[in-house]
Amino acid sequence: MVVADQTLDSPAPAGCNSSSPVTDVPGEASRPRKTAAKAGADLRGEVLLTPAQLRLATPRQLKALLLPHQQDTDHVRRALRNLLDESPALVGRPHRAQQSYWYCTPSGLPEAAASGELAPTAGRTTGKRIAASKTGLREHGLALVDTVIAFHQAEMAHHADWQVEVAHPTPSGNLVPDAVALLADGSSAFVEIDRTMSYARLIAKLERYEAYRSAPATGRGNAARAPRSHWQETYGGPHLDRRFPLVLFVFAPAPRRAAPDTREAAFHHRAHRNHQMTVATTTLHHLTHDGADRPVWRVVGHGKERRTLALPKPR
Repeated sequence: MVVADQTLDSPAPAGCNSSSPVTDVPGEASRPRKTAAKAGADLRGEVLLTPAQLRLATPRQLKALLLPHQQDTDHVRRALRNLLDESPALVGRPHRAQQSYWYCTPSGLPEAAASGELAPTAGRTTGKRIAASKTGLREHGLALVDTVIAFHQAEMAHHADWQVEVAHPTPSGNLVPDAVALLADGSSAFVEIDRTMSYARLIAKLERYEAYRSAPATGRGNAARAPRSHWQETYGGPHLDRRFPLVLFVFAPAPRRAAPDTREAAFHHRAHRNHQMTVATTTLHHLTHDGADRPVWRVVGHGKERRTLALPKPR
């Protein structure tokens, strides 16, 4: 078991089948979410918010997040069409291989932000370029949304408690995680999706996390509190009682690349255990088919056994 304070439990037996914060106070758990059936206006708002937050999504992904008990995507598609029919349109959609990929337009972003549900990310952009990409950028974005769905379904992080590509300062330049999730226990996790990155770049990214963790404190502090680093201010909690966020790598398939399990194993061979932060990996297949709360995670420096990320269920 891997928990936010980096305590390890016994690995799962072989063959066992087993949220950057959107809050007013960094590092604090999000408020309870409505679980009752959504009215049309509520669904319309959430359908607009989700691609504004995650950059893009398919109708299937939106249904999995917003209407998991519905058997089809009719309600989601109706809400998307209503948003598309606005003047100007609040969402857009390219089509590829009989699939539509929806994003929030420049006109839709201010309306989504006006709800107060989006984190105040400077320079927020639409997902149009990602949704229309033919270079694998779209598949990378979709893999991220599938990861969000897996955490949401396991009640480990609500889908609204994710931020995408937020810059974090280090002495050698910005660290930009694919996403930051506020987890159910109020701690956070950095999430990286890998499809095509070279092993050298993956290790360099890991080193950038270490540079962020070990960056010197900034500010003057005060009589009651010593100066704190950026990660401590953002994720440490009011009493500095939390450890550095988990660093999670999810290996997803890509054409003409080694299988995700192979890439994951090669990453573990090259990475080194760091006692100051917990680094865990899985594949998108394990994550989506078994569940984010099941023993699907391999921890760097702790062998080949897969373990769970044990977090309290939200109240």
